[in-house]
Amino acid sequence: MTIASNILQVRTHYWQWRGYPIRYQVAGEMGAPLLLIHGFGASSDHWRKNLPVLAATNRVYAIDLIGFGLSAKPPAGDTQSGDSIQYRFETWGEQLLDFCREVIGEPAFLVGNSIGCIAALQAAVVEPQQVRGVAMLNCSLRMLHERKQAALPWYRRTSSRWLQQVLANRAIGHFFFARIAKPKVVRKILLQAYGRPDAVTDELVDLLMQPAYQPGAADVFLAFISYSQGPLAEDLLPQVTCPVLILWGAADPWEPIAQGRQFADFPAVEDFIPIPGVGHCPQDEAPEIVNPLLQTWVAQKESKTAV
Repeated sequence: MTIASNILQVRTHYWQWRGYPIRYQVAGEMGAPLLLIHGFGASSDHWRKNLPVLAATNRVYAIDLIGFGLSAKPPAGDTQSGDSIQYRFETWGEQLLDFCREVIGEPAFLVGNSIGCIAALQAAVVEPQQVRGVAMLNCSLRMLHERKQAALPWYRRTSSRWLQQVLANRAIGHFFFARIAKPKVVRKILLQAYGRPDAVTDELVDLLMQPAYQPGAADVFLAFISYSQGPLAEDLLPQVTCPVLILWGAADPWEPIAQGRQFADFPAVEDFIPIPGVGHCPQDEAPEIVNPLLQTWVAQKESKTAV
């Protein structure tokens, strides 16, 4: 499949990873490679406004993490069984590193949105030689993490745990997923998360809804909702040795910029750039701002490397 663009064409391919088909999109023929990583419930299509533009200066890849988009959605569970997988940042980090080796063929700049930022950081910590730099767009603060929950008032902590326990019941969880996996509900959620309402289009809703109809989508959703452990960004950033750029939509109601600013204190972070009036997904809401910022940053890193 090819998506027409007045700049460059975006091509869609599938890659076999550990026996599972993984969708990715690619554009561009020259320049340092960029790997774009979506957030929770999204896919590589969330970068449709970035791929053809960034491809003017770089080779650009956008991947569907396993469990999301049009990639495989095997049952959640112990990977020892051979037909299931753990939906954890360790898994996604390994997927990204294998993609760099097997598909891109060289180290890449990783660009993440929301939970995609943590997957990128995880990869950078495990194999720093495969990651040239990490750009984080509204990194997930993971407020359902057990350590974050412990700091909340008891009534908020109790309500979150109760919800997770209720949704752990497969029948109830699937009923809940069916109730929210509807275009009207998804549109309402997006309007809460986006600072620019005009960016919430029918096209965007359709792109997010398509994977939700696939077998296994509900189980992946529920597996991640119950995931209260694993690394936080503040655990990984002190271990990162590559340069880090942070862009943050200042109108994000889910990941408040006041809390996000704490990440700027880590040595690896070179710059923290607020984007006024923009919400949780800057790459989709304000590509005219995000694309040149990414291109300039990558060009600067490559220029220093050349020198």
